[in-house]
Parts: sequence; C-alpha cells; structure tokens
Amino acid sequence: MSKRLQVVMPDEEYEAVADLARREGKPVARVVRDSLRRTVAEEQQVSPEERIAAVLRFARFAGPTGDIDQMLAEIERGRALE
Repeated sequence: MSKRLQVVMPDEEYEAVADLARREGKPVARVVRDSLRRTVAEEQQVSPEERIAAVLRFARFAGPTGDIDQMLAEIERGRALE
C-alpha cells in the first residue's frame, strides 16, 4: 500500500529540486522519493566502529561452552533427527 506525503518548502528549495529533476529527466516526485530512500538507507547503515563496539560488548558475556568435539557431535546428532 502506498501513502501520500505532502512536503511544504520555500520556493527557492522547490526550484532547486525542480531544476535537478529537469536535468535528470525525472518528475519532481521521483527525485524526492529517491532522495528520501537514500537518506533512510544511510541512516540505517551501521558504521564499522558501531559493529566493533557491538562485538566487544558481546565478547564480555561468558556463556557456557563445551568441548568442541562434543559440540560438533551434538550438532550432527541434531541434524540426523531432521
């Protein structure tokens, strides 16, 4: 489902968007949608520093672990049940 969005902006800003749309051969609405999509995508990206910080936070938790051979054997037994 699509939603309608109304954006109010000063004439100068609208003219700048309209000029860009003319140069790109696109409707103004398309230029605005593309810009909004890029902005949202950029905001959703996680920086390398944030990823490293998340790994370091996770590394502080010392969960229960077992012998690697035992864990692999348990995984294989679980797969055999499928």
